[in-house]
Amino acid sequence: MSKKELKFNSKTIHGGQHPDKAYGAVMPPIYQTSTYAQSTPGGHLGYEYSRSANPTRTALEKALASIENGEYGMAFGSGLAAIDAVIKLLSPGDEVISTSDLYGGSYRLFKRVYEKFGITFRFVDMSDVNNISSQINEKTKLVWVETPTNPMMNIIDLKAVSEITKKHGLLLAVDNTFATPYLQRPLDLGVDIVMHSATKYLGGHSDVVVGALVVSDKELADRLYFIQNASGAVCGPMDSFLTLRGIKTLHVRMQRHCENGEAIAHFLNNHPKIEKVYWPGFENHPNHKVAKNQMSGFGGMISFIPKGGSYQDAIKIVEKLKIFTLAESLGGVESLAGHPASMTHASIPKEEREKSGVVDALIRLSVGIEDVEDLMDDLEQALT
Repeated sequence: MSKKELKFNSKTIHGGQHPDKAYGAVMPPIYQTSTYAQSTPGGHLGYEYSRSANPTRTALEKALASIENGEYGMAFGSGLAAIDAVIKLLSPGDEVISTSDLYGGSYRLFKRVYEKFGITFRFVDMSDVNNISSQINEKTKLVWVETPTNPMMNIIDLKAVSEITKKHGLLLAVDNTFATPYLQRPLDLGVDIVMHSATKYLGGHSDVVVGALVVSDKELADRLYFIQNASGAVCGPMDSFLTLRGIKTLHVRMQRHCENGEAIAHFLNNHPKIEKVYWPGFENHPNHKVAKNQMSGFGGMISFIPKGGSYQDAIKIVEKLKIFTLAESLGGVESLAGHPASMTHASIPKEEREKSGVVDALIRLSVGIEDVEDLMDDLEQALT
């Protein structure tokens, strides 16, 4: 059996990987070098300067492509650097249709950086894919999707969206950070570009900042490799090594994230002091059937609103948590809690935030892999 035919759990460990040719090292060495010796100008062993390519980063990029069932992987200095590379495929005058409920950093990059260069962004509720078609015109070049969305956990039908983009000849990019390739592989559903903040679940230990893109089309890959090299927003060899090490345990971590996430979602849903819980595993969650069809599980991300629904209520709860750490980010082995309105989504104007449901009382949880009883006890004491 070739490594390309491996099942997912085996791919996280072996996909795209080979023992190091120099000494047979099982784990890729950390090639902590900026440049490489040449026997004559242009006469090198495949590497000449580490912005262009580095053996440790190459190992990570091959692993990324493997677990997403893609052909070409690219690693960047952050998730936003990866998104930045995608937007650089466009030209002034082009338009992008984006999920209305999305990560605040993505919104900030779109609105405050790229709009002044003449790129227009239209934000629509994609939980109903029919909302996309009405926004398409001759200037539309890209559709940007998150699913599940951050932080409202909305689910978007990727196969249906890909049918629309293919009909109109548009690029379709999907932020797969929340689901990870363990739960969802967008390229298999007709998506052109998969993006990850690998800082989150792929790295998995809150010790690295890395972004990733994966594609299957060679021409598109060549354009993105050019942008990656020309703009230079690459990750270093140590970050590459740490992310690759994280990927090797992605499957076992995600299994526990999903188990704990389900238990915490039901705990909160049955709690008398909770008004609303957002988790795609509930049968009454909008587009639950879509999630069940395109995902193999529902993940460890949950958002909720406490009864009373005030900013003060939310702040009191997150400040009282002891095992859940109040912090930015998500996807690490440790459980984290955040207040989107004042943290991850603070760059989105209040009126725009609240249109998509990101109200001042909303709390977002990244459920870790601790003993779930301890997590429930922590939530209980914070709520009461």
